[in-house]
Amino acid sequence: MATAAISPAPLLKKAVDQPKLAYLALLTFTFLYYTRPEDFIPGLSLIPMNKITGAIALIGLLVSLGGKDKVKVPMAVKVLMLLLVQMFFASLVAVSGAQAVDTTINKFSKGIIIALLIGMIVTTLKQMRTLLFIQGASVIAVAFFSILINHGKYDRLYGIQKGILFNPNDLAINIAISFPLCVAFLLVTKGIFRKILWSFGLITMLYGVYATYSRSGLIAIIISGIICFWAYGIKGKRRGILVATALLGVVGLGVVVSSATYRARVASLFAGGDIQDSGDHGSLEKRSYLLKLSLSLAAQHPVFGVGPGCYPIFSEGWQVAHNTYTEFAAEAGIPGLSLFLLALTGAFRNIKNLRKSPGYQKDPTIRLYTDALWASLAAYVAGAAFSSTEYNLFPYFVIAYTCSLYRMGYSSSYGELEPEVKKSKWTRLPAPKTEKLAWTR
Repeated sequence: MATAAISPAPLLKKAVDQPKLAYLALLTFTFLYYTRPEDFIPGLSLIPMNKITGAIALIGLLVSLGGKDKVKVPMAVKVLMLLLVQMFFASLVAVSGAQAVDTTINKFSKGIIIALLIGMIVTTLKQMRTLLFIQGASVIAVAFFSILINHGKYDRLYGIQKGILFNPNDLAINIAISFPLCVAFLLVTKGIFRKILWSFGLITMLYGVYATYSRSGLIAIIISGIICFWAYGIKGKRRGILVATALLGVVGLGVVVSSATYRARVASLFAGGDIQDSGDHGSLEKRSYLLKLSLSLAAQHPVFGVGPGCYPIFSEGWQVAHNTYTEFAAEAGIPGLSLFLLALTGAFRNIKNLRKSPGYQKDPTIRLYTDALWASLAAYVAGAAFSSTEYNLFPYFVIAYTCSLYRMGYSSSYGELEPEVKKSKWTRLPAPKTEKLAWTR
């Protein structure tokens, strides 16, 4: 009797359909993006890590699209996909087509792919915890080694990486975005040793922002800290957060007051950049010029802009606009800026609606992550007004995280919260009796 041959195709399809492969690709991309091992390991700089990470993200997307369980694409991610389409159209009419296409494909598209990946395949708190841990721990490590190696070499603290976290402003704003995530890990982790490690990491991040002398980073970290203080300390009634915030506030104020350079840089926010010892070197005047130039370009090219990545061609010294919103308008037109703002608004709406979800009411971890992402978003929105971040990926990570957490909060595993019976002072008759089960599974 002949033995029937078994085709490997169904087995391969079954393996590809597993979401673990797509999630593994996402983890690998996140680790490589935030740690950039090519900056530390000899020989890796010769390997095109930028293209490799992009390929990993694309493979993860293709695998997730081929999965059995299709997940609905979140609305905020759909808006980002429309923004990618707008960027491609803007590239076709750009003043430098080659540069615009390269910026769209090799820089901007990664953020949209990652947002789509996270929005589709991150469906459990364990998966999100791992991704947030990679981001938070990586930023702490970069801040620590930057302080250890580069502190004192320059007039400001520069990152040890050669990519996204090398510039002091980018380093500071990314620290501010990741700071609330690390606070959440401090609160959720168990064991005194782990709490000490996270506390040390948070102090390192705060000092890292201070050492960069970044005014945009200072504004972002203040907003991030205020929200954490309100959400975890006052609203969450955690005395440890209240005491720690008070102590850090006193110490931080003392450090700022004792530094003539930092006092001058903070004062230059309100009195212009010509204050002695501010180390400004006329940067505020330059930023004012760059801001006006970006607004002028947006007015002259309102539909498609001058093309992704092409704004520096028009600026003196090939500089960016130091404002994410006006640079979006200048490079991708008013529609591009509108879509980006719409995606950010959708992320904030996710946070607002999450607080009404059964998961938020029942699961303390979801509450912690919700408040952390709220603080991260607020810090980014403030910092982005003073820095060009449209081609960095961390805002798209945060937007996608809110979409995934929103889905988890309304997951059927938590059941549905039974609406309370509203009593009226005009109604004296007792309300009809119902089952006293607040949660159903």
